[in-house]
Amino acid sequence: MYDLTGFQRDLLYVIAGLDEPHGLAVKDELEEYYEKEIHHGRLYPNLDTLVDKGLIDKGQRDRRTNFYTLTRRGRREIAARKDWESTYVDVSFEGIDA
Repeated sequence: MYDLTGFQRDLLYVIAGLDEPHGLAVKDELEEYYEKEIHHGRLYPNLDTLVDKGLIDKGQRDRRTNFYTLTRRGRREIAARKDWESTYVDVSFEGIDA
């Protein structure tokens, strides 16, 4: 996980939270979070990188639509990242105004 960009980590988290999302569903989720347009030229090469790294699998729904799922390794990497983050960040953030 350490060698991923922030955008790639966000892709991984979105895929983890959705049920076999297609690329446009992932794109929509990130556009809502980032509050700006995500271009296809940024999205799909980064999804392919996650596939190449063995963190997600790409399946085919039909001739035009792919879907993405986390691999076992992807789930382990997210869990390890969460553990690492928790050593530095108190997730309760008590007393902090949002």
